[in-house]
Amino acid sequence: MKKTIFVLGAGRGCGNSVAKKFAENDFKVVLMSRNENHLAEYEKEFTEKGIEVYTKVFDASNLDSITKSLNELKEKFGVPDVLFYNVGITSIDSEIKEKKDANLLLNRYKVDVIGAYHSIQQVLGEEFSNKNGAILITGGGLALNPMYDYLPLSMDKAALRAMCIALHNELKKQNVFVGVVTVTGAIIPDDPDNLTKLANAFWKLYTERKDCEIIH
Repeated sequence: MKKTIFVLGAGRGCGNSVAKKFAENDFKVVLMSRNENHLAEYEKEFTEKGIEVYTKVFDASNLDSITKSLNELKEKFGVPDVLFYNVGITSIDSEIKEKKDANLLLNRYKVDVIGAYHSIQQVLGEEFSNKNGAILITGGGLALNPMYDYLPLSMDKAALRAMCIALHNELKKQNVFVGVVTVTGAIIPDDPDNLTKLANAFWKLYTERKDCEIIH
């Protein structure tokens, strides 16, 4: 029986590359994004490659949307074997059109960190533990080397990394693995070698279930 990976934050970069890596290893894939048109494109691409794929629209900035979407998916597929959170707002601060105030920081944090934590809470439980479930997170090098020009993202990636380390140590008591790939360079969708190496890092975390973090 195939295992299942839920990919929250599907996209032509990291999200879809990791999904394909798991599909190569007999996983069925559920791609999640807020853009319905993009999901339709990804579904067509994956299906043409012979991958068993399903899609679900959700909004990582809305906790009710996360809860509803994951509940519907759990009802259809059961609790996943892997939850992969790949959502993040990565634009440079100079491109931000909103006022750069506390509300902006709160809104970014809600997507980048709270969305991840809330998603994890939706799958934890006896069934996930019995499956030796895994939580995989896309981190960022700004957690290690923060930059003023990326201030909200630097703060969020640091918090996300701290969350992963804390949950890794706690949830392993429940046979649940938590791991983060801290990506220190740019993710370039048109660079297949880079994407392959990145996907392999996530697969290594999942299969070895040892270290909490890989710095890529």
